[in-house]
Amino acid sequence: MEQEMNTEQKRQHGFQTGNVILLSLSHLLHDIYSSFLAPLRPLLIEKFGITLAAASLWDLFQRIPWFLNPFIGMIAEKTAARYFVIISPAITAITMSLLGVAPSYTMVSVLLLVMGVSSAVFHVPSPVMVQKISGKQTGRGMSFYMFGGEIARTVGPLVITGAITLWTLEGTWKLIPFGLVASFVMFLRLKNIKISEGFQKTKMNTGFIDTFKKLLPFFGILAGITFFRAIMKSGLTAFLPTYYFMDKGETLWFANSALALFQLAGAAGTFLFGTISDRIGRKKSLLLIAVITPVFMFLFISSSGILSFGLLVILGIFIFAPGPVLLALVQDREKDKRVFANSIYMTISFMSAALAVVFAGLIGDWIGLENMYRLSAFLALGAIPFVLMLKIK
Repeated sequence: MEQEMNTEQKRQHGFQTGNVILLSLSHLLHDIYSSFLAPLRPLLIEKFGITLAAASLWDLFQRIPWFLNPFIGMIAEKTAARYFVIISPAITAITMSLLGVAPSYTMVSVLLLVMGVSSAVFHVPSPVMVQKISGKQTGRGMSFYMFGGEIARTVGPLVITGAITLWTLEGTWKLIPFGLVASFVMFLRLKNIKISEGFQKTKMNTGFIDTFKKLLPFFGILAGITFFRAIMKSGLTAFLPTYYFMDKGETLWFANSALALFQLAGAAGTFLFGTISDRIGRKKSLLLIAVITPVFMFLFISSSGILSFGLLVILGIFIFAPGPVLLALVQDREKDKRVFANSIYMTISFMSAALAVVFAGLIGDWIGLENMYRLSAFLALGAIPFVLMLKIK
């Protein structure tokens, strides 16, 4: 009897590999569709005859709903959060698959706004669900979770490019059924993982406002780290295909394959550094990343040919590496209201990315994308002082 109790306790509090992988796959399915904008951007720019700055506003539209993150976090603290994760892929699949047939700039903006709501509803509770089933190996669990997202951004550009090749830009709506089936399968598999019960039963020692005030200095530091790196990261993820397709004269397949390679390297970085941060510490990991990334950004911009692809791989590893480390850091810091705390961090992260894309688009129109990339590498050095200010409990 005692042995059975120990086994059950281990299952509840240890690293639940099967459930962690399942949630990582849900992240994969959702983000395959949400990654369609960057590969479609050069075609949509040509279709509507707009500037880089105007096209960059789409990233802002799809992230405006992230201002609602704290409210989503409050709701998720007291509801069956798994259903947020289940329904989001279907909504995201519908909106993103319709981008190719959208008749106007405004309609694209509306579709991205709806997708932003769906994405926010997915990303706020899911990392906390991962934390609940990762036991003491939060960094490892976040690595699995982030790996799913980054692999999606590797697969996504190839999926949408293949769809355009088969069905033309106006035929991308045919991808919708795959997202609907994915949500149905997730319902069958996730509906019984009642992780949200832990949120309801946990005694809340502080209110939401008190929690926010307590964590404000901590989030200020995370905002600094995120902001100074955002232009470099967002500039590459949003405009790398545009850079190769429009500035370098490469084919759409070449441009989107470069993005897929970059995202694949990012997936490796997220998978490795969550576990590394469990071993050497969150602060040391972030400092290593903050110092190395700008160096490889400068080298990438100064290179060409095969060498540039090799440097793009290394750059991808270090640009995306902070993701699981910062998620784990947030979960380490707040014990009572983890969903709410995660919602604040997600708001900072995604809004920084959206504003960074707009800034990158404006600077790209002004001085060119290559010079914009050089500027972003210089600005990324500003993250180092904020990492040094971190106090790890």
